[in-house]
Amino acid sequence: MKRGCVAVAALLVGFAATGCQTDSSTGESAATSAAQPPVVAPTVVATELEVPWGIALLPDGAAVIAERDSGTIRRLQPNGDVTEVGEVPEVAARGESGLLGLAVSPTYTSDQTIFAYLTTDEDNRVVAVRYDGRSLGEPVPILTGIPAGSIHDGGRIAFGPDGKLYVTTGEAGDRPLAQDPSSLGGKILRINPDGTIPPDNPLSGSPVWSLGHRNVQGITWDDAGRLWATEFGANTWDEVNLIRPGANYGWPDVEGQADEAEFVDPVVQWPTDEASPSGVAYLDGSLWVAALRGERLWRIPVGGDGSLGEPQSLFAEEYGRLRTVVATPDGVLWFSTSNRDGRGSPAESDDRILAVRPSA
Repeated sequence: MKRGCVAVAALLVGFAATGCQTDSSTGESAATSAAQPPVVAPTVVATELEVPWGIALLPDGAAVIAERDSGTIRRLQPNGDVTEVGEVPEVAARGESGLLGLAVSPTYTSDQTIFAYLTTDEDNRVVAVRYDGRSLGEPVPILTGIPAGSIHDGGRIAFGPDGKLYVTTGEAGDRPLAQDPSSLGGKILRINPDGTIPPDNPLSGSPVWSLGHRNVQGITWDDAGRLWATEFGANTWDEVNLIRPGANYGWPDVEGQADEAEFVDPVVQWPTDEASPSGVAYLDGSLWVAALRGERLWRIPVGGDGSLGEPQSLFAEEYGRLRTVVATPDGVLWFSTSNRDGRGSPAESDDRILAVRPSA
C-alpha cells in the first residue's frame, strides 16, 4: 500500500526566529512573540499517515514509521515512497497508547532487528522484531510489565552511545508509581538489546536509570554524550531535563523547578500551553523539540558545558501538533505531525512528515 508522498529535496533554511523564551534560572516565562518564518519552508517528505509516532532510520537511508492506532509499520524510501511493511500483533490502542516508539539495532546490517514499544491488553512492552527489508518476523518480548493506561504511556526508545537501549515510560495516570523504584512506570529504563540488565545500572538487577517522571516521550544525546529528556507537565510546567543515572526528577511531589535538594530541577521549562513536548533530537549544537499542544518546533542551543541557551519557537501553529523529531546523518531534521490523534485539527494531507536543514 502506497501513501501520498513527496521526495526529499535539497534544503537550506535560515532560522532567524525567536519566540517564547523561558528563563530557566527564575522559572518565569517571557511574553510570546510571533516567530519570523524561515527563509525556506519545510519540505513535505510523506503525507496521509495515520498518527505516525515512532520514526527510526535504517542504514540504507530508508526509515521505518510506527502508526500508533493501527499498529502498522511503514517503510519510507529515500525517494519518498511509503509502503506498508506489516502490522505488529497484540497492539491495543486506546487514548494515548498503541504502537509507539521504534529503534533500529546498532548492528542492523548483521542482525536485521528493529525494536518497538507497544501497548497490549496487559501492559506496555518492548519487543524485538526481525525485519529483512521486506516483511516483519514474529515479535520477541524483551521487556514486559511496564504499566499501561489510556494516558501517560511514555513510549520513546533509542540506543545510546553506549549501545544500550533506553526506554521512556509514563506513570499511566497512577502518580505514586513514578516514585516507586520497584515499578517500571514513570521512569527512564536502560537495558541490553537482549533485555538483560546492564551490571552498571544504578540499582543492581533493575532496569531503572532515572525516576520521578510523569510522562517522558523524548530522549536524545548531544555530542558530549549527555542524555536529555522532554517531559509533559500536568498543569503548569513542561520540562527539558538533563538525565543523570539514579537521579529523581520529582514527580508527583514537584512540577517544574522546585529547588528541593532531593530532586533534580529541569534545565528548561515552559507553560504547558506552549509546549507539551514529545520527541527531541540533537543536531548542529541544538536540541530540537516537537510540541503537541504548543504546535511548534523548539530550538534550544546547547553550550559546550551543557548549559542551554534561550529556546526559539519555530513554525508556531503552521502545521498543528508535532510529535516526533529525528536527525538524519546528512544533517536534515524530520518532524512529524500528530493531527489525527484525536486532539488535533487535521489538514487534508495529514498526518505528514516534513524536513528542514538548519543553517548556522
